[in-house]
Amino acid sequence: MYSNGAADDLFCSLDLALNTRTSGMTDESKGMWLGLVGVAVFSLTLPFTRMAVAELNPVFVALGRAVVAALCSMLLLWKLKAKLPTAAQWKPLALTALGVVVGFPVFSSVAMRYVPAAHGAIVLGVLPLATALFGALRFGERPSAGFWIAAVIGSLIVVVFALSQGGGGLQAADLALLAAVLAAAMGYAEGGRLSQTMGGQQVIAWALLLSLPVLLPVTVWLGWHYGVSASPRAWLGFAYVSVFSMFIGFLFWYKGLALGGIARVGQVQLLQPFLTLLGAALLLGETLQAGNMLFALAVLVVVAFGRKMAVRRQAA
Repeated sequence: MYSNGAADDLFCSLDLALNTRTSGMTDESKGMWLGLVGVAVFSLTLPFTRMAVAELNPVFVALGRAVVAALCSMLLLWKLKAKLPTAAQWKPLALTALGVVVGFPVFSSVAMRYVPAAHGAIVLGVLPLATALFGALRFGERPSAGFWIAAVIGSLIVVVFALSQGGGGLQAADLALLAAVLAAAMGYAEGGRLSQTMGGQQVIAWALLLSLPVLLPVTVWLGWHYGVSASPRAWLGFAYVSVFSMFIGFLFWYKGLALGGIARVGQVQLLQPFLTLLGAALLLGETLQAGNMLFALAVLVVVAFGRKMAVRRQAA
């Protein structure tokens, strides 16, 4: 746990990054950039999850990371002097928690026990499209035909890229990955919408805290039953998905969704597989191939095209 001084420094830095007013930049553009920061954080989630579940029980990893993030949320809510959510906010908070605090971590952790991270990118490549669909069905966002065309093309490019990386054909674990996609898309849409009135920092913090009374005893039991003996490498993976994937990344992500819109900012996730490769090159010394960069360039073009397409949003 952070000391008070270290916690203050961390949260002040996050608050500055999230709330700095950028001259000449529209809310939509700022939302895209904040979303990109969140995606950069999320881009290492599957590799670090795979590191953790190689030695630790996958459900323990999935729920335990939320417990750690909930403890961080307590500090954040205390720092913000946050008021309790209103009666109308508890339901969307519960749906957000069900999607991104429980559903996505559990299903993706189970899948990573049986398939490589490259394979996971095949199914997760359709997550931006699924997020746009939830935004349209739940909250009346009305993307234009051009936007939907760009979203479908972008998803297909990511799937083809994942297959070229040795993701292989569909397997039984893809049912878990598909469930992870649906859970994440629901959680992103619900949390993104709620962030417009509540603020992205409080949305993820309250969603995590709401889950803590249920997740903490289950996590303790799983740790006692399956054991927590693991190498530093496995615990490093657990630490990353707990602090960064489950907490810090969402602060940027929900703020971006609130400013730029669920459907539009959600398309930034198409870049996630390529950011994963870049991170592997910088951190692990893996070689970046020219063909991979061509795929990334194609996705950038599609995202830029979709950025120009109209998306009608209803006020929160």
